[in-house]
Amino acid sequence: MKPLLKLATASIPDNGGELILYRREDEFSIRLSGVRGELMNSRVYNSEQELAKLGCAHIHDKPRAQVLVGGLGMGYTLAAALACVSANSRVTVAELIPEVVTWNLGPLGECAGKPLEDNRCQVRLGDIAVLIKQQQPEFDAILLDVDNGPEGLTHNNNNWLYSADGLMALFRSLRPQGMLAVWSAGADTVFPAQLKKAGFSVTVRSVRARPGKGSRYTIFLAKKP
Repeated sequence: MKPLLKLATASIPDNGGELILYRREDEFSIRLSGVRGELMNSRVYNSEQELAKLGCAHIHDKPRAQVLVGGLGMGYTLAAALACVSANSRVTVAELIPEVVTWNLGPLGECAGKPLEDNRCQVRLGDIAVLIKQQQPEFDAILLDVDNGPEGLTHNNNNWLYSADGLMALFRSLRPQGMLAVWSAGADTVFPAQLKKAGFSVTVRSVRARPGKGSRYTIFLAKKP
């Protein structure tokens, strides 16, 4: 087996630590300094694809749909969202860390099929919380693959997204019948009640890391009336 090569690092704002990009042959991984295990691996991405498929199922044939993806990661959620929407739709991806965009524009982007090169995609660099606070109700779907889910791991400011104020701002950012889909590393019995309090109807789905096998993750589907 060939060695694991350290390719690049990126600092997370507000003392969130450091992201480290590794490569072994055609496999990439992203890790967080001081935390055991991987945040992401280019061979394990089914849950990210399911996030987009479930969150965008209602707009598959809708013309000029608008989708917001929170967190670029390795591009799998973005790629799946682009595959779900029409040719004249727009998918905006908000990414806090510029280096993650750079990595996806390089060899890492080949893993998900280089979704950043799709002309329906636009990148907004910066904190998605800032974008949400400024946003008018124009999105048909918001897909949050930010951090570890409702309990932030890499960036404490992500916790605002899952607070009462954050959920209300997300609610306002959606068009009627819009869908908020939230990826989470684990189950959460409190979060669905918080979503309902913000005005959403809620469904909870369990998905696997790989099709039919691997770790289980949770996707919260919150629909605006």
